[in-house]
Amino acid sequence: MNILVKAEHISKDYQLGEVTVHALKDVSFEIYEKELIVILGPSGSGKSTTLNILGGIETATTGNVYYAGIPLDWRDPAVLTAYRRDHIGFIFQFYNLLPGLTALENIALSAELSKSPLDPSRLIEEVGLGDRRDHFPNRLSGGEQQRIAIARALCKNPDLLLCDEPTGALDSATGIQVLKLIEQFCREYEKTVILITHNQDIAKIADRVFHFRDGRIERIMDNPHPIKPEDLHW
Repeated sequence: MNILVKAEHISKDYQLGEVTVHALKDVSFEIYEKELIVILGPSGSGKSTTLNILGGIETATTGNVYYAGIPLDWRDPAVLTAYRRDHIGFIFQFYNLLPGLTALENIALSAELSKSPLDPSRLIEEVGLGDRRDHFPNRLSGGEQQRIAIARALCKNPDLLLCDEPTGALDSATGIQVLKLIEQFCREYEKTVILITHNQDIAKIADRVFHFRDGRIERIMDNPHPIKPEDLHW
């Protein structure tokens, strides 16, 4: 398998007054093309910080991240902006839809940032909201807004999809529906997905599971037989 992303001795420190918080401590790993990774760990273990560094939202204090063998230049904001635009898709726990745009317009917005976008009209049908295409976010339920947010991220057709607690605010039935969309993007479009969750059951859909604790990777576990999201029960 080809390596898509490599983190090499990543550390991240935050200064809070006179106190230095060590969010990540010498973390190294490799992410391969076409795989689905789930990151587990308690709050404060470094999961979201890792995701933000991989996505070019935050910079590491020390260490390097390589994308397709090329190191990210932490010193050049233009390079990080181009990296996020051309390669990265984000899905967060909170939907961040633009209130003045319809559901379809929110999805189509990301197509303008991509060299090879997917069809917004097709995606809104795939997430089961074709009949809500002209509705504004305030007329959509939380689960519907999350599905629109996912369609928006997928529309960009990113090489690497980063998902930070995408089911955290959803009931189990809607959460499974959301996971099906994410897993389908990985398997059918052959893209790489990294998903953070507190829910250990969700790890069953992953190819590999990274366990974080206290700013370090405690262990990495292979899952030779990932299950489908619709077979999850929680």
